Amino acid sequence: MTDQLANPALSPKITLEQWRCLVAVVEGGGYVQASELLHKSQSSVSYAVQKLESILDVKAFTITGRKAALTAAGQMLYRHAKQLLEDASAMEMAARRASVGWGSLVSISVEVLFPTWLLLDCLEVFGQESPHTRVEVYEVVISGALDALTEGKVDFAIDPRIPPGFNGELLPAPARIIPVAHPSHPLHQLERELTLKDLRSHRHLIVRDSNPQSDSETLTVEVAKRWTLSNMATVIGATCRGYGFSWLPQDKILGELADGTLKPLPLKGGQERWQPLYLIFPNRDDISPAARRLAEIIRQRLESLHIGA
Repeated sequence: MTDQLANPALSPKITLEQWRCLVAVVEGGGYVQASELLHKSQSSVSYAVQKLESILDVKAFTITGRKAALTAAGQMLYRHAKQLLEDASAMEMAARRASVGWGSLVSISVEVLFPTWLLLDCLEVFGQESPHTRVEVYEVVISGALDALTEGKVDFAIDPRIPPGFNGELLPAPARIIPVAHPSHPLHQLERELTLKDLRSHRHLIVRDSNPQSDSETLTVEVAKRWTLSNMATVIGATCRGYGFSWLPQDKILGELADGTLKPLPLKGGQERWQPLYLIFPNRDDISPAARRLAEIIRQRLESLHIGA
């Protein structure tokens, strides 16, 4: 390492901004799209990539119509550039967290399947211990935690899916998901065990993935009629009004089940589903003591309740 610092010939000649332009061209599909993503002029993006190619004496793209296609060398450069930018971002994030000691801000991503009351209880315990630490909670659906983790927006996530490149710690809190509808819904009027075939002729109410780049849905059965809504509360409200049936986390509808607004559907061979949840850190070594403490409170609270045991 000392030799590299002392020898200018071994020092990097490509700037992070040039690598960023190359990645934007790849992911945007062209120079025009890259300029929009980076809020730069098209000429400045083009110049940055050309400069990179010139310094490295390599051709990263071939132009086909209006699209820039990667060469074999370009594919290799893209993979390394992506990792380099992620490492640089992680380093900056770690430095910012280290500069504040305990941690003035904790940001977490929580899947809507996680019990809200339990999360709030844990936040209150943490608030009593660390009253001056601000907390940001991103409530996400399906793959919404992916961007928050990869972009370093959160200290940790609670999610049923572990994104590629991350490790997750299984929590003792699987979410119980049940099919429900209003008691007056036609499915309940059949007064017998239901099959998936019975469901296919009725409207399925689902919640949309909170990651705008994803086309995933909380689809549990293929139907002809479907409403995709933006948040869990709206799905619950629509189901309570008899507009369709839905699979919902039992924890979110305890009140509606108790007062009879919603009634579980007697689905043959599948009246409940259990979804595991994981505690996921972008980098466990880089998080602040405050974030580590909040994660510990959540873990201990779950263990004391023996949820799902």
